[in-house]
Amino acid sequence: MNDTTRISAKFLTSASSLEECPQDSIPEIAFIGRSNSGKSSCLNRITGTKSLARVSKTPGRTQLINFFGTSYHGRLVDLPGYGYARVSKRKQAEWGHAVDRYLKERSNLIGLVLIIDSRHPPQPLDIEMLAWCRERQLPLLILLNKVDKAKQKEHTTCLRALQEILGDYQLADVVLFSSKSGKGTGAVLQKIFDWFDLAAS
Repeated sequence: MNDTTRISAKFLTSASSLEECPQDSIPEIAFIGRSNSGKSSCLNRITGTKSLARVSKTPGRTQLINFFGTSYHGRLVDLPGYGYARVSKRKQAEWGHAVDRYLKERSNLIGLVLIIDSRHPPQPLDIEMLAWCRERQLPLLILLNKVDKAKQKEHTTCLRALQEILGDYQLADVVLFSSKSGKGTGAVLQKIFDWFDLAAS
């Protein structure tokens, strides 16, 4: 039986384009979200590492596609955040192009983890990402992060909005999560292991 309480990971490489991504068939689970959603902190909590993904007080510091090898049979991928980065529009366009190509063309991608701040309803860019995943029937796990900071009414409103958007999208799951307290970590790890197991079978 798998130990679903932890998954160790280590940094492998970064890529600024699809061509620079590892050229193999190892399955990958990618993490994406708005630049202020707490994506890096989520990755660090899930892997039990304080500094796996760089955490910054300035949103938008993840500027490359970062690959992490795991103790299981697959990789975790940290994609640049969207919607807030304090960089030039040209640089944002470059990030957007690289991420867009990764999502559309990367055959290694087996699932996407979308991080959303539970204190606010899904934003337009979140909704676009949800629609994109649904159209392609990509397995999706949504982390409603920062529930430790959210009021009950806030994350309930966010959850209901998500359920309305997702409808009958059966490949999507939602987990109430806190990178600070660890709430929801077990459920996230179980989904990651399930995806990797399915890819390996």
